[in-house]
Amino acid sequence: MKNSTKIFFAVLFGLSLVACSSANKMAQQATKVTVECEPAVLEVVGGVVDAFVTVTYPENYFNPKAILEVTPVIVYDGGEKAGTPLMYQGEKVKDNYKVVPAKGGVVSERIRIPYVEGMEKSYLELRGVASVGVKSVNLPSKKVADGCNTTYMLVKKDGVISLKADGYQEVIKETEEGQILYTVNSANVRSSELKSQSIKDFQAALEEIKANERKTLTGTEVVAYASPEGGERRNAKLSDDRSKTAGQAWNKVTKGHDVADPEVRSIGQDWEGFRDLVQKSNIEDKELILRVLSMYSDPAVRESEIRNMSEVFKELKGGVLPELRRARFIANVEYKNFTSEELITLIDENIDFLDESALLRAATLVKDTNKKLNIYRQAIDKFDSDRARFNTGVTYLAAGDVAKAENAFNKVKTQDGDLQNAKGVIALRNGDIVEAARLFNAAGTEDAKLNIGIVNILTGNYDKAASELADAPGCPRNTVLAYILTNQLDKAEAKATCKDPKVYYLKAIIAARKGNAEGVKENLAIACKDPDLNARAKNDVEFAAFK
Repeated sequence: MKNSTKIFFAVLFGLSLVACSSANKMAQQATKVTVECEPAVLEVVGGVVDAFVTVTYPENYFNPKAILEVTPVIVYDGGEKAGTPLMYQGEKVKDNYKVVPAKGGVVSERIRIPYVEGMEKSYLELRGVASVGVKSVNLPSKKVADGCNTTYMLVKKDGVISLKADGYQEVIKETEEGQILYTVNSANVRSSELKSQSIKDFQAALEEIKANERKTLTGTEVVAYASPEGGERRNAKLSDDRSKTAGQAWNKVTKGHDVADPEVRSIGQDWEGFRDLVQKSNIEDKELILRVLSMYSDPAVRESEIRNMSEVFKELKGGVLPELRRARFIANVEYKNFTSEELITLIDENIDFLDESALLRAATLVKDTNKKLNIYRQAIDKFDSDRARFNTGVTYLAAGDVAKAENAFNKVKTQDGDLQNAKGVIALRNGDIVEAARLFNAAGTEDAKLNIGIVNILTGNYDKAASELADAPGCPRNTVLAYILTNQLDKAEAKATCKDPKVYYLKAIIAARKGNAEGVKENLAIACKDPDLNARAKNDVEFAAFK
C-alpha cells in the first residue's frame, strides 16, 4: 500500500513537472507569436476603444493540452482598463474555447474597451496566462498598439435649433384703392362717381402717402372690369371701353396730387370678384353657385348654369353684379417699418406699441438673456404667441439651462417638426442618444438633419454624418470634423473658414494628416490660446509625429 501511494505521487509529480514545463515553454517561446492590430493607433468610436487584433501562432507553439487566457488591457496615465478575456485551447482540451492547433494558426478578435478619460496617452497590451493541467504560467505582456485617437470628441454636440421666424417685414407692401361703378352695358363715367366716398377716401390716402415719410408710392394702376353676364366677347369690349374712360377719369381724380401716370389694364369678365362677393354674401344658395364655379371653367357654361337658377340670378342682379361693373384706382405703396435701432428704443419706451412680429424681431436684437425672455413674455401675454413660447425654450438652451428650456417647450401648442427637433436637442443634451435620434428622425427638418449628423458622429457612423452635414451653412465645425473622420481632407480644409479656436485645432489635424508640419505649428499656435485645447494638444496622438 505504501509503495502504491509513493508510485501515485511520483506519477502526479511527474505530470506536474511536464505540465509546468509545457506552460513554461509557451511562455519562453512567446516572442515567436506575432500580433497585428487594426488600427495601429487606437481610436475611440462611440465612447469605446474598438480594434481588431490578429494573432499568428507558429507551428509547435500551442500545446495540445493547454488553455490560454489572453486579456487585452489599455494602460494609461493614472490607471489601466481591462477588456473581456479571450480564451483558447489546444486540440486535446475538452472545453468550449476557440481551438488553436499544434501545427499553428491565426485567430482574429474584436476588442472593445470602454473609453476612460486619460486614455489619449496610452497603449494596448495583451497579457496571457497559459495553463496545462493545474499549472499556470504568465506569458510576457505584448504591446500591440498605441492610442487613443479621440478626434471625434471634438464634435459640437449642443444640437442645432433655430428660432421660429418672426415674420417681421422691413418693408411692407400696401395698396390704397378707390373705385367707380358703371351702369349696365355702359362705359360712361358718371360725375357722381367721381365724388363718391370711395374716391374721396382714395384722394385722402394719396395725401397721407405724400405726408408720411415712411411711405413711398411705387406705382399706380387703373383696372377695368365687366360683370360676368351678357357673353365673354361682348364683356371684353365693354371692359376695354371702361378702361379708356377710367383712364381719363384718373386725371380728374388725381388732379393736384403728385402721382405718376397709371398702368391701365382691362380684365374682362370679373369671375374672381364674382366669387369673392358671393362668398361674402348672405345669398341662400351661395354654396350651389360656388360649386358651379368650381365645376366649370368655361365662362359661357358658368353663366348658363347660373341663369338657369332663376331666383338666384334675380338676387345676383340686385346685389352682386352691379358691384362688378367697375374700374379700380390703385396706389401701390411701400411702408418702411421700424429699424433695428427704433425697435430697441421702443422696447424701452413704448413696448406696448409693438405687434407680435415686431416683438419677436426685437428679442433677437438684444443680448441680455433676461431682456430677451421679458420680450417673449410680453408677446405670449399680449398675443398668445406660440412662436414666443418656442423661442423662449431656444433662449434657455442658449443659456445652458436645459431644465427651463424643456419646461418652455412643453408649453408650446404647435406640435410640428420644429418642436420634435427641440425635444431631440433636449435628449441630446441629457445624453440620451437613442431618444435624440428617434426625435430627430421624426422631425424631418433641416435642423434635425444636421442633428442626426451629430448623432452619427457620436455613434461612429462617420460616412452618414459627412453626407448629412455636407450642406450645413456657414462655417460648420461638425462638417469639418465629419470630413476629417472620413479622410476627406481637402473638403474639410475648404469648409474650415471661420476664426474659431476649435476650427483652427481641426485645421491643425488636417495639416498633421497631410504631413504639413508648418501647418500644424501655425494652427496650433492660434488654437492653443484656448487652455483646454492647449492641454488636449499635449497628449493628442494626431500630433505625435510632430513633437
